Amino acid sequence: MSDVQKAMALLITSFSKYSGKEGDKNTLSKEELKELLQNEFGDMLCKANDKAAVDRIFNDLDTNKNNSVDFSEFVNLVSCLTQMCHEYFVNKK
Repeated sequence: MSDVQKAMALLITSFSKYSGKEGDKNTLSKEELKELLQNEFGDMLCKANDKAAVDRIFNDLDTNKNNSVDFSEFVNLVSCLTQMCHEYFVNKK
């Protein structure tokens, strides 16, 4: 597999690792999202322990307002964070 294919598989595996602990295996509840943010993003999202910040992130991600975050909504978060990291490192050159 190419590096990009490995990254795609890792995103799917990471999402699946946390989804469904509290119900639907295809979505993340707020608690599942919080656990994912804390464990997988760690220092990158230093607000992952802040309930109000997690609530805001969850509400922003839950674009269809079904009180859960599906894979597509999760990928939007990863994409935005990846773009911000890319911009940060490009600007440091």
